[in-house]
Amino acid sequence: MTLRIAWGITGCGDYLNESLEIMKELTKEHDLEVKVFLSEAGEMVVKWYKLYKELKTSFPKTYSERSPNVPFLVGDLQLGKYDFMLIMPSTSNTAAKIAAGISDTLLSNAASQAMKAKIPVYIFPADQKKGEIITDLPDGKKLTLTMRDVDIDAVEKLRKMPGLTVIKHPYEIREIIKRHLEQKK
Repeated sequence: MTLRIAWGITGCGDYLNESLEIMKELTKEHDLEVKVFLSEAGEMVVKWYKLYKELKTSFPKTYSERSPNVPFLVGDLQLGKYDFMLIMPSTSNTAAKIAAGISDTLLSNAASQAMKAKIPVYIFPADQKKGEIITDLPDGKKLTLTMRDVDIDAVEKLRKMPGLTVIKHPYEIREIIKRHLEQKK
């Protein structure tokens, strides 16, 4: 049975390439129908990392945000056209908006409405724990980022939200997909 996934990509470059690679692998390994939804910043960052062509080639059903309701992802989520929604990677901005109940972007609105319709939402926020992380820039250089308390607090709020699961690393999506495929049998 086909597993239908709405995959949202925000303007987070951290783990962007890894997220794309794992989703490509999983699509080859399993019967998945993946539609990609890029936030405005997501589209910009995917292009900045020079991954746009690869994303569109691997996932031809890729859509870019024009407003909180265009494309009309919310309607398809509410009608049960997806088994779950995945936001990976997520900026601290998107994580904070969802945690605060703000639904003014395509992905924050879709996550909010999916949870109301009892469609599972999985999110991988890059800023999850105190300390520093080293991320790759588009030119291959490294950048050290220090996590802010406000971002960590938003992720902690997400962890407490019914219908939403925070994943710690993109590789966790493997087990989530296996579990959903088992449930569909």
